[in-house]
Amino acid sequence: MFKATGAFSGFSVNDTKKAQEFYSNILGIDARDTGMGLQLTLPGGSDVFAYPKPNHVPATFTILNFKVDDIDKAVDELTQAGVKFERYEGMPQDEKGIMRGRAHQIGPDIAWFKDPAGNILSILQQ
Repeated sequence: MFKATGAFSGFSVNDTKKAQEFYSNILGIDARDTGMGLQLTLPGGSDVFAYPKPNHVPATFTILNFKVDDIDKAVDELTQAGVKFERYEGMPQDEKGIMRGRAHQIGPDIAWFKDPAGNILSILQQ
């Protein structure tokens, strides 16, 4: 039977330098250049690998979800840092771009944004 000794996820970016600056300086994540890409150490200790891809196409789905204790505060802080939150037609999002899922009984409060490569990320409060 197959027996893995570990696992990690990965996604592509078109510019590892811009990605490293964003993940380190804006999101506060340890983003180490390995020479082949970036090793991102996420809150909780898991690793994700961001690799350069010349013909990169941004993911059309959320690749990383960051849990927060206070989504309003997190949105405000990220907005001040220059992050723009996405708007999706048909989603009950407020003026900040937060979908208030808890109030509508459809899941967590969540807001989506993109990294410099156009990959979709989110912050959420359960």
